[in-house]
Amino acid sequence: MSFTVACTEGRARRGRFETAHGTVETPVFMNVATQAAIKGGLSSEDLENLDCRVALCNTYHLHLRPGENVVKGMGGLHGFMDWHRPILTDSGGFQIFSLASLRKITEEGVSFRSHIDGAKIFMSPEESIRVQSGLGSDIAMAFDECVKLPSPREYMKASCDRTYRWLIRCREELERLNQLPDTVNPGQQLFGINQGGTDRELRLEHMEKIAELDLPGYAVGGLAVGETTREMYETLDFLVPEMPADKPRYLMGVGTPENIVEGVARGIDFFDCVMPARNGRHAKLFTRHGTMNLKNEQYARDERPVEEGCTCPVCRRYSRAYLRHLFKAEEVLALRFGVIHNLWYYNHLMEEIRKSLEEGRFAEYRAEFYRMREND
Repeated sequence: MSFTVACTEGRARRGRFETAHGTVETPVFMNVATQAAIKGGLSSEDLENLDCRVALCNTYHLHLRPGENVVKGMGGLHGFMDWHRPILTDSGGFQIFSLASLRKITEEGVSFRSHIDGAKIFMSPEESIRVQSGLGSDIAMAFDECVKLPSPREYMKASCDRTYRWLIRCREELERLNQLPDTVNPGQQLFGINQGGTDRELRLEHMEKIAELDLPGYAVGGLAVGETTREMYETLDFLVPEMPADKPRYLMGVGTPENIVEGVARGIDFFDCVMPARNGRHAKLFTRHGTMNLKNEQYARDERPVEEGCTCPVCRRYSRAYLRHLFKAEEVLALRFGVIHNLWYYNHLMEEIRKSLEEGRFAEYRAEFYRMREND
């Protein structure tokens, strides 16, 4: 298992990351399959046809149902959802943030109340890794706390220190599990997560400590949770140069097409976000010129595809008028079509970025990306 950088342009880089289920060509967008499926009625076959490279599944939700033991008995997530490309599982740590009213944090771990039935759940670093091992993902994320912004500096400092201690426990548990004979994916790799909000000193101190552990990859967590876009970019500007150059860099939960282009320019390799699927289910579709809302009256008789020149399965056959009708009539097919187009757009965006880096013209691509939006 290794990460290699094929070429660079400024801080942007074109790389390849080896996993037990294939090579991830970077920069890459990971398509969010929270409960082992993309919301909107898409199958694993659909995802292959849309050129999805990595699926991201949610440890917390799959732990609740159907349970990691069920998934493990079906050959892990790859067998369970019939997906044979790489999978990343988050750690459940984000639920510390999103379910703040339902949890309690201690040094040992986090006590939750299930959002489904209120049942008590305890998640420790070891338990998070055990669940992810049962799911059999290729990349397991370390258990951490995602702190809301703004938060008191004293609390953020204590949280970073605890997240570091949790990371060591995660690494030890994964090393143990990967040696067991019944482990679904003994090639599972651990990514550490950098925290510290927008505080330069905390971020750099935490990054230095976790980099010493020499993990297979590192993520930037705790952004896009309340700070401004400018603050996010400024954080990446000082942080990314201090991340290991020979390991993949993952910006968690980000983001818009603009965020992705700017993240790549700053040296990020992995991205994920629910935005393309969520927006697609609400008739907000991405194009080179920006985002369009297909529920608008102006599209009622529009015979054009969502985006002229787009070769996605939806744009090849259907008009804006038809899609608008499906959304207004609340047909399930509307959700499927919206998600298909948006995932195609995101995956094609990444393909264009990779190609521009290979050809040494990423700066030109970045400038053209914004010109297209200005000329709408």
